[in-house]
Amino acid sequence: MNVTELLRLLQAEHDETASRADCLREQIDQPTSAPAEVEARLAEIVTTGKVIDGLTPPDRAPSPEGSATVYQRIVTAFNQRPGQVFRVRDLHELLGLPTDEPSINVTRSRLGRLVRQGLLAQPGRGRYQKRT
Repeated sequence: MNVTELLRLLQAEHDETASRADCLREQIDQPTSAPAEVEARLAEIVTTGKVIDGLTPPDRAPSPEGSATVYQRIVTAFNQRPGQVFRVRDLHELLGLPTDEPSINVTRSRLGRLVRQGLLAQPGRGRYQKRT
């Protein structure tokens, strides 16, 4: 075997290995880029919801049927107990709502919106009461 033949075989091995490395990089990039794309889309959806929420007058806020009644129940609970300070979990127990983390996070968001609208006050972290 001469030097030219060795160089040709070495180049063929290099090309095959480089092709395999490219294929493996694509396989690695696919699962790592997919979650980033989904997270970016989720952020866009959340932002869109906030923009729409901000453009909608409070007295005409279109809400899903279930959300409107939950908002009403929350406001009613605070109106009936104007001086009481609630934690989200306590409010859930009072209203008979599920106490799993996703449900509590949704209510936490709702309470934050009611604070921003001026209906509730937040005297401490995680605590809410009727604004006086």
